[in-house]
Amino acid sequence: MEAYCFKCKTKREIQSPVAGFNAKGSPVTTGVCAVCGTKMYRMGRTPAHEGLEKPAVISSKERKAAKVVKRSGKLVIVESPAKAKTIQRFLGKGYQVKASVGHIRDLLRSTLSVDVDNDFAPKYRVPNEKRVVVKELKALAASAAEVYLATDPDREGEAISWHLMEAAEIDPAIARRVVFHEITQTAVAEAFAHAREIDMRLVNAQQARRILDRLVGYSLSPLLWAKVRGRLSAGRVQSVAVRLIVDREREIDAFVPREYWTIGAQLIKATEHAKKQEFAARLLKVNDKEVGLDKELPLTSEAEVQPLLADLEGAQWAVGKVKRGERRRSPLPPFTTSTMQQEASKRLGFTASRTMAIAQQLYEGLDIGNGGAVGLITYMRTDSTHVAEVAQAEAREYVTGKYGAEFLPPAPPVYKTKSKGAQEAHEAIRPTSVMREPKAIEQYLDRNQNRLYQLIWRRFVASQMAAAIFDTVSVDIEARHAQTYLFRAAGSVVKFAGFMAVYDETGDDDEAAAEEEGRVPLLADGDALRLLRLMPEQHFTQPPPRYTEATLVKALEEDGIGRPSTYAPTISTIQQRGYVVRENKQLAPTDIGLVVNDLLVDHFPEIVDLGFTALMEEELDEIAEGEREWVPVLREFYGPFAEQIKAAEADMPQVNTGPEPVGRDCPRDGKALIIRYGRYGKFIGCSGFPECRHVEPWLEKIGVLCPKDGGELIERKTRKNRMFYGCANYPNCDWTSWKKPLKQPCPHCGGLLVAANKNHAVCTVCEKVTQLDALAVEA
Repeated sequence: MEAYCFKCKTKREIQSPVAGFNAKGSPVTTGVCAVCGTKMYRMGRTPAHEGLEKPAVISSKERKAAKVVKRSGKLVIVESPAKAKTIQRFLGKGYQVKASVGHIRDLLRSTLSVDVDNDFAPKYRVPNEKRVVVKELKALAASAAEVYLATDPDREGEAISWHLMEAAEIDPAIARRVVFHEITQTAVAEAFAHAREIDMRLVNAQQARRILDRLVGYSLSPLLWAKVRGRLSAGRVQSVAVRLIVDREREIDAFVPREYWTIGAQLIKATEHAKKQEFAARLLKVNDKEVGLDKELPLTSEAEVQPLLADLEGAQWAVGKVKRGERRRSPLPPFTTSTMQQEASKRLGFTASRTMAIAQQLYEGLDIGNGGAVGLITYMRTDSTHVAEVAQAEAREYVTGKYGAEFLPPAPPVYKTKSKGAQEAHEAIRPTSVMREPKAIEQYLDRNQNRLYQLIWRRFVASQMAAAIFDTVSVDIEARHAQTYLFRAAGSVVKFAGFMAVYDETGDDDEAAAEEEGRVPLLADGDALRLLRLMPEQHFTQPPPRYTEATLVKALEEDGIGRPSTYAPTISTIQQRGYVVRENKQLAPTDIGLVVNDLLVDHFPEIVDLGFTALMEEELDEIAEGEREWVPVLREFYGPFAEQIKAAEADMPQVNTGPEPVGRDCPRDGKALIIRYGRYGKFIGCSGFPECRHVEPWLEKIGVLCPKDGGELIERKTRKNRMFYGCANYPNCDWTSWKKPLKQPCPHCGGLLVAANKNHAVCTVCEKVTQLDALAVEA
């Protein structure tokens, strides 16, 4: 028997041949070269193989699986690269921190991806843009001795950790979940010392929310496409938010103002003449009848007021009773997601999305000049007002050192969470260290980061301080002539600043804001007074105000709609879909928003019912607490909902809003140009689509001409969605302004005015400032 000898480079006789089988089960013969002794190998069956037992064949996959992998090192997975960088610095050698860059797996976008006939089994997919990330994490996890999943400390973060395990095929035996509410050395070390398993109750609650929203959105949206027009959408939370705005708008439209009058009096002691001793009082009663709208004496016209004024001019005025007292005002609790968004809107002018984006940066960590990034605030998606004992102790130490022990309450305050079913993170939003004063780190933060950090820092420190104390005085004043009148003057002065030394809450608390805090001189019972002048004033009742982003967030929270992580995206979505527009910081429904809302209210009353939506949130909370299973909750919802969809497909009217003509013809084929809608909103297209694909951007004109070339000025947006104003003739004209141009010319030089703030305008030519009130600015 011959075989090829690689040393002799020719065929040679095999010496001492041995028949056998290779790893794949193929027959082979081995031996040595008869000339040089080199090992020889020949494939093929020979008579010597007869009777030999063929060995069991092991596949390459089985051999690979049987191979023992030597694991070493600790892998930590977080969501964002910024967070990864900060945590890597805290953990040091022995740990490798990688970022999943957000969600790693989700339902398919192109289909429902939920098997409603098979216990609502979801069909998850790793998006194409995340496959490289998953491949890397899978390889790292396969060789790591331990894998720590350090995603955010809420249900969504828990679900992301679970998806990471599934997508990257992480061995559950080596996987551990770590949760921290602030990215500091101490908090991270504490979390890693108390690692746990993934809490499937939280995962299932988040899965149920995601599937529930998908069932609603992917059932209602196609219905709207068929009945109204394409590019519309509906959702479990967003549709309720739109309904709130629509209902408020209709309240405003239906409102009928009612006239009423108030009577004030400017008084002074009969023996005094100094202007500083003057004070104001307000009419409360006439002959023991209460004055005011919906009272015994409503004073609804000037005709009712004039006889009283004539009588009061000849009245004798005297102090009836002086009542002095003390009032305490307690600080507000530290921020939750909702209150932070509301306060950032009122004080800083931030949208909800902008607030959350900046808060995310402060949470994940910034370099403040001490050798690396550090988290400056605790987790910013929370509906809890609880504060850790160590943070309270540090705050008390700071306040004692800065202001004195008298500025501290006897014991650290405990605030009750007002939000329905607060279940997310377990601490309020606070600075990770109160010793890190805003002034000390402002050089390392940009303007907006510094403003938001300062707001959070002041609110937290104030929340741990003593109440403010006011000395109050209330003076009842009698005026007697043909009738007897009761006026009242009230005032207060700060006796002890307390928390107000850090954070002035004037206007935060409705009750406190409504109080009259005028100045009242020293008076005694029976003092004679002299009338300086009467101050009758006409009023009209006002309609309820439109929602702002801040008040909408407050309403959603109070009604138990959504959760901290949903407020900002919900408000962004209803604006992007064109259901709502933001005008002068107020939210108003569009025509299409009104149409869609009315259709949903008529055919899906439960979906847009506040009580029903809040009940669904409570059921999701029960899943998170292990009190209910998620599949029965979905089944209970979906049965009636599916029937409503079938009925709506048959009964919902076709609302043909029709194409909106632009008033020009297409330059390509001469057909009419119309307004169309895409994923990014309005644009102008040819009515001959798809044969003609001519498109133009939609330009929102503001009715002001460009000062540079006379073109129309239009609203534009940056890539980050920030509004600015520019010339419609761009790129031929490059005039732009961040501030809104006004229609009125400058009263000094006739130049273009832009709104500097809510009270003043500035000229772009002479740079002089003008009061807006003096301009009678058009909306």
